[in-house]
Amino acid sequence: MKLLNRSALSVKPTQAFVDWINSLEPTVGEDDLTLDDVERESTVYLIPEMDSPEVLAAYVRERHLDLLENELSAWEEDARQWPEPLDWALFEQFLVVEHSYLALDLDDEVPLEISEIDDSLLLETDED
Repeated sequence: MKLLNRSALSVKPTQAFVDWINSLEPTVGEDDLTLDDVERESTVYLIPEMDSPEVLAAYVRERHLDLLENELSAWEEDARQWPEPLDWALFEQFLVVEHSYLALDLDDEVPLEISEIDDSLLLETDED
């Protein structure tokens, strides 16, 4: 087990976020996604080590648009379909952030790798 020099943020959707997802392709009843369905797709972000709630709050406030845009694009890549305005109020309405001070790597077999995100790998396309 290795201690990483990072903290972590777990970003989880709210019901308002799920309602927006369901509005993208209106379905009837049973086909709608639920909060439980979408929470299974929660994202964990590694962030610089944070030593106080005040520092964390400032960091999240500084990066909230990056987080919000990433979460929206995971469900709809066409930014014209995103709710407006993209601001702190929407971030608070759509996402809940949980913080962990420590990040541990339990995989003793495979070393960590750093790679740039390829959006095409994160998004399903109709061409598949």
